[in-house]
Amino acid sequence: MRLPSWAADESRLRPVLLALGVVVLVGLVGGGAWWWHRSQESRGLAALADANMLVQQAEAAPPTSPARDAAIKALEGVIAQYPRLSAVGQAAYELGNLQYAAGRYGPARGAFELAVAKDSAGSLQGLAGLGVGYTWEAEKKYDNAIKAYEQVSKGKSPKTFLYEEALMAQARAQAEAGKGQAAVEIYQRLLRESPESPQASDLRGRIASLQGRSSQ
Repeated sequence: MRLPSWAADESRLRPVLLALGVVVLVGLVGGGAWWWHRSQESRGLAALADANMLVQQAEAAPPTSPARDAAIKALEGVIAQYPRLSAVGQAAYELGNLQYAAGRYGPARGAFELAVAKDSAGSLQGLAGLGVGYTWEAEKKYDNAIKAYEQVSKGKSPKTFLYEEALMAQARAQAEAGKGQAAVEIYQRLLRESPESPQASDLRGRIASLQGRSSQ
């Protein structure tokens, strides 16, 4: 078989071969990267599944049980070894819950903040955001807690997931910070937005209690 006339010219053939080589190399690199990513994802999910088994054991054990420390260590290992794992936000949220239950509010907050960052558009973001507020509230740093709760409800509608929970938490922190009137205004807002809420009676009771304190 004879080569085409253009292929017989070495000066013209070399660029063509180089171009083909680049295409093949890019394909190999892209395929290798995809395979590596899928492999890491599979390993990370398997590691998280193992960690979740330890989490279940820890949840059934006392807060000071070695099972809790083992679960914490396993989750920290998943996060450190597989930072790009699709479920790393879930791992961080579970880690935050365990640290919070153990009274380690600083580490718990760090884990919740990571979960918020990794789940910027999902329901986990709201749950982790509340977790951030709970850690501040547990440390009696109410202004920080209020800001965290505000962030959860910011831009949300009354029917949005966790909207009511975030405002209730915000009002509670306001009251704990000695800002009773601010808490009353939040409770009144919730009543206006959802007058038929199952918590309506409780909200009225809280309003009456706070107004009673302020009149004394």
